[in-house]
Amino acid sequence: MFRLKSIYHHLVWVFRGVHVFALVGKSGTGKSFRAQLVSKKYGIDLIIDDGLLIKDQSIIAGKSAKKEKARLTAIKRALFLDPAHAEDVKAALRMERFKRILIIGTSEKMVRKIAQRMDLPNPHRIININDVATQQEIEIAQRSRTHEGKHIIPVPSVEVKRNYPHIFFDSVKIFIRKNLRLKKSEQFIEKSVVTPEFSDRGRISISESSLSQMVIHCVNEFDPSLRILKIIIRQDRHNFGINVILDIPYGTQITGKIHNLQKYILENIEKFTGIILLDVNITIGKVSEAEEGIQILKADR
Repeated sequence: MFRLKSIYHHLVWVFRGVHVFALVGKSGTGKSFRAQLVSKKYGIDLIIDDGLLIKDQSIIAGKSAKKEKARLTAIKRALFLDPAHAEDVKAALRMERFKRILIIGTSEKMVRKIAQRMDLPNPHRIININDVATQQEIEIAQRSRTHEGKHIIPVPSVEVKRNYPHIFFDSVKIFIRKNLRLKKSEQFIEKSVVTPEFSDRGRISISESSLSQMVIHCVNEFDPSLRILKIIIRQDRHNFGINVILDIPYGTQITGKIHNLQKYILENIEKFTGIILLDVNITIGKVSEAEEGIQILKADR
């Protein structure tokens, strides 16, 4: 029933002609800083950024990931993995009349995940931070994030002070000047600088062995009759891919069960760690009743 409801809402947005835009770039490269500028350029009505739904420089729904005390919970908040949080924002979206919405994320996969969680269509256009900021501007933003732990929320200071006063640090105003039929028009956009309780000065990582233990737990919980022959963890920078080779009992219905297991592993690891997996590949290495030992390997870098 829940799945059918999600499909229904997705089709409603498509029927209404809603277009989803995405702004992607690595953490700390200045995406939130440029969100309003991108929105004005493309005539975008709403912004989804770090767990918040923003309209006309006002927070209308959601909870900020910047409020979280730990990085992993902040990532989960930004991905709307909490059902109550996701429903709050989806309910607000259904109340709004809009044609264009901007989703901000660190990768194309992340923004697609957020769109899926919000029952929105896949991004119509993906804009990279390098398309709207110079390399020098990106480096300045990264230094501010790395050395000072400063983050941006693309709303005025009064909004942040009202909702998150304990993390507010400062505000920045950007002036926009336009020449409309020889008449000068001046407007400013205000953004808030915040310092979350979690810090970007260090990097939290997860070991391959810990990730492998999670896979083992998922397989055993899904179906104890399935035996793991080998787990291969692949890492691409900060992202992980998983290969699982199984020994299955003779007579196992492969197609449906293996597909469901793949989905089960993917959803549970992303749900409990906030890690966005590149993929989960499952291979049938043996069909028998015999028990085999588990071997965990690291992929060659």
